[in-house]
This record gives sequence, structure tokens and C-alpha cells, in this order.
Amino acid sequence: MTYLLNNPDEFAADALRGFAAAHPQYVTRVPGGVVRSTATPKGQPALVIGGGSGHYPAFAGWVGPGMGHGAPCGNIFASPSASQVYSVARSAENGGGVILGFGNYAGDVLHFGAAAEKLRAEGIDVRIVRVSDDIASNQPDRHRDRRGIAGDLPVFKIVGAAIEAGADLDEAERIAWKANDATRSLGVAFDGCTIPGANEPLFHVENEVMAVGLGIHGEPGVKEVPLGTAAEVADLLFDGVIAEEPERKAGGYSGRVAVILNGLGTVKYEELFVVYSRIAERLEAHGLTPVQPEVGEFVTSLDMAGLSLTLVFLDEELERFWVAPVDTPAYRRGAMPAVDRPARTWIYRAEDEDQEVPAASQESQELATRIVAALETLRETAEANEENFGKLDAVAGDGDHGQGMVYGTRGAVEAARAALDRGAGARTVLVRAGSAWSEAAGGTSGALWGAALTAAGGVFDDQETADGARVVAALEAAVDAVQRLGGAEVGDKTMIDAAVPYRAALREAFAGNGDVAAAARAAADAAATAAQQTADITARLGRSRVLGAKSLGTPDPGAVSFSVLVDALATFLENPPQIEA
Repeated sequence: MTYLLNNPDEFAADALRGFAAAHPQYVTRVPGGVVRSTATPKGQPALVIGGGSGHYPAFAGWVGPGMGHGAPCGNIFASPSASQVYSVARSAENGGGVILGFGNYAGDVLHFGAAAEKLRAEGIDVRIVRVSDDIASNQPDRHRDRRGIAGDLPVFKIVGAAIEAGADLDEAERIAWKANDATRSLGVAFDGCTIPGANEPLFHVENEVMAVGLGIHGEPGVKEVPLGTAAEVADLLFDGVIAEEPERKAGGYSGRVAVILNGLGTVKYEELFVVYSRIAERLEAHGLTPVQPEVGEFVTSLDMAGLSLTLVFLDEELERFWVAPVDTPAYRRGAMPAVDRPARTWIYRAEDEDQEVPAASQESQELATRIVAALETLRETAEANEENFGKLDAVAGDGDHGQGMVYGTRGAVEAARAALDRGAGARTVLVRAGSAWSEAAGGTSGALWGAALTAAGGVFDDQETADGARVVAALEAAVDAVQRLGGAEVGDKTMIDAAVPYRAALREAFAGNGDVAAAARAAADAAATAAQQTADITARLGRSRVLGAKSLGTPDPGAVSFSVLVDALATFLENPPQIEA
């Protein structure tokens, strides 16, 4: 567990503040993360690497010459928001374009993708590289659809060295994908990790058992096997990874490999060295030459008890960049060439868009007041169900869903209340609440709920009030946005499995009686039933997908939280509060 903290909700921000204070020669804090404290050379591509907190040294620890130019940092195990990614990228970019690098997780894909669209709209060339090294998470012929674990280190190290050597954006992107496609990893866990402020790990592994195919966000493995000796664990990892060794050929891969034995937080260095002694034997027996192997903690998962093995099947080009010098707070090798690196003099500062709000009629302001009250109901509901949502998520995910829902609803209420206090109407209140939900929560749920509120706001108007038909249209638009952005369908075991039945029942009930409160109640009941039925579905999308049949028997946390919140909304509509004149 985490012993040293102030407020659990502020743990990631406090840690980042302390990290930057400890390494001023390397990094400077910017909104959303850190960038190099030295100026990026004009025209050099900026490598912006990031993800959730809880993985140190990844990702902020890798910002420095020869590797990253900046790192957006989300909450614990939650992707940074689109605005965080955008802020860091704008601060790091200096005319050479941007590569956004991250592990292949749904929340990161959504938020980094949204930031990329905004950057491109401003004329900045952006490329996206999703690291996908975990062999346990998909089939060999779908390597780029796998999730990223400790392979983040060699992929970002190699492309960072290529950029340092003068690669332009096209060349850097090519090398990054080449490194990713040559990288394979497999991990095991002996016990789960504990979110700061929690008293129990996200999952437990029984004594004398180990979970194979773990994720780095506290996800349990895809299967459990008896815990063997250190040599037997080494053999399991090596056999799994080497099964995907490419063909050796002249001018290409010839049996030289980068090797990373990575501790996830609790396994001590001496234990890792015991395991590596066997890995070294297996490499030699297989005719492989390890090139500057690394043993230690590189991509952690808080205090998870586990380790992973990564091999990068090198050719001459990849090897040259793998062994090149690098100088970051947490990862250093060799001596960087003597280059003038002046201190950074500029960082991006977003204009405070909240200083002004569009003019609104009294009728729309009154509606906005009710919307804020409804959002406060959602916040109270999320807080009351935080533990339950987290426990559901811990079965097949990373256990942070309850925390994310609380962060999101709190952020939405604060932004909505601030806009209302400045005279905002219904549309502006909801749009700003949506942006704040996404910003505060991060992760997949943050992106989806943020999009839902934003879409709902688009149906309202700052000059008009709204009748029941418009309220129903706004709720339908919210579901439409979630389905469009997330790409899920009914049967994938996601929020959509509850949201689509909700939308259908809402539409049918309102068409029948014209009563928005009664329609919301019927829709909420349909969502609750559908959410519980997801327990009988094998996940096809999201983190639970990796576990296959192990997700059976537990309802999807996103579907459950959706049903709980729309139930609270229905109660709110049935018993609307009195609004003071």
C-alpha cells in the first residue's frame, strides 16, 4: 500500500510537483505534465510520451536529451485528458511536428487522439504511435492491437535517439513503428497493487500461484498457474516471448536482442537478478546475443508484486539507436554529445476561456440552474458508489473506475457552477461541464462522459428554455456521442450495453405519454436490467477483453455506473428541486 500521502485525490499532482522540484535541470512543469527545462532545437520533432501516473519511471522520468521532450501525466492509472496532452505538446513543439507516444489503451487512444486533432487544426503535424508489446493481450497477427507494457521503454528510447541523431518527423515515425513491431513482452504477478488511499489491493493472487499476462494498470492476469522457482518463472517468460521470434536473415534481425527484465514495484532488485541469471542462460542456449540488457524498475504499477520480460529483436538500425546515449532523470546511458542546450524561455499557457460567457436569457439561466442541481445529484451518487464501482472494475480492469467517476462529476459540477455564477445559459453550462469532466477524470470514462455532456449541451440554447421533447433529445444526443466516440456496439460489454437500451426505452416511453420524468424512469429501469445482463457477456472491447471468459459473471463497471447515474437522474426529474427566484 501507499504509506506517504496527503490527500489521495491529489496524490498524482503532489508526486509530479515533487518530481519536477527534484529535477529542475531536466524538466519544467506545465499545465498537464512536464517538458524539458531546456529549449527544443528549432525544427526538431518533439517526442511527447505519456499516460497515467503510478508507473514511474514511466513517463515523466524519461523526459530529457535522447528520449522524451515532454510527458502529459494523468491521474493514477488514468490517461491524461486531451487538454493535458495538448498543453504539453504545444509547450514541447518547436516547428518540427510532434510524435504522441503512449501504451495502446482505450482512454489514451481517445484523449491523445482528440489532442492530435486540435493540434492538426492549428497546422501542427502530429503522428501517433501506440506501443503494443504485450503478447498476452492479442494474437500474433494482431500485434498492433495489443496493449503496451514495459515495451514503452525501448520504443521511446529508440525513437528518441533517432530524433537526437537528426531524424525528421517522417523518419522518426517510421523508426518508432519499426521498434514497436520488433518488441515483445510478457509479465506475471504474485499480488495486486493498491491505489493510494485504499486499504486493499485491486486483486489478490493466492499463495503459491502467479497470474500470467498481467497489465500495468493493476489488471489481473489472463490465467493463473502454480508459482515455481525463479528459474521456472524465467523459463515461462522466455518461452512465451521467444515463441514470436522473427526469422533471422542477413541484413536484418540476426539474433541480437535488447533485453529488459522489469520489476513492477515490489519485487526487489536481487530477486530480478536471480531471474536474469536464468534468462542469460536461455539467451545463450538459444543463440541470442543480449545488447546492453537492463534489469530493474522501468515501467511499474505502484506496488504490484510482479515482473515482465521484454525482448526487442534488433537489426543494425534499431541497435544503433538502442545503445545511443540518453540523459533523463530516471534513465541514463553513456555521455551525450556536448551541445548547447539553452534554458527554456517559453511554455504554452491556455487563455482563460472561462473569463467570459455568452449572453443568456433569464429562461435559459433558470434551466441552467436546474442542470447544475442535476449534476450535483450525479456527483453525490458517484461519491456514494465509488467503492462499488471500483470493486467491479478491479475484477477485470484497473480498479479506478469509481475514482474516475468521482473526479469527473466533481469537475463537472465545479465548472458548471462557475459558469452559472457568471450568468451562463444551459448550453454553456453543459458544454463546460463536459470539458471539465473529461479533464478531471481522464481515462476512457472521462472522455465518454465528457462527450455526452457536451453533445447534450449542443441540443440546448443559451437564449431559450426547453420543453420535455428537447430534454429527451439532449439525452439521446448524449448516448449517440458515447457510441460514436467509443466505437462500441451492444454485446461488446461496455457502457453501450446499458446506454442503447436506455435510449430506446426513453424514446418509446416519451412518444407514448409525453412525460419526460416517466420516460426517464422507464429508461433507467431498462438500463439497470441491461447493465446486470452484461455479467453474461464475454468482453470484446476495453481492458476486460484481454481476460476473455474471466470477465463472465461480473457486470461491466461502465454499464453499471451508467445505470446508477441515470437512475439518480430519473429520481431528480420525478422530484425536481424548488429553484429560488
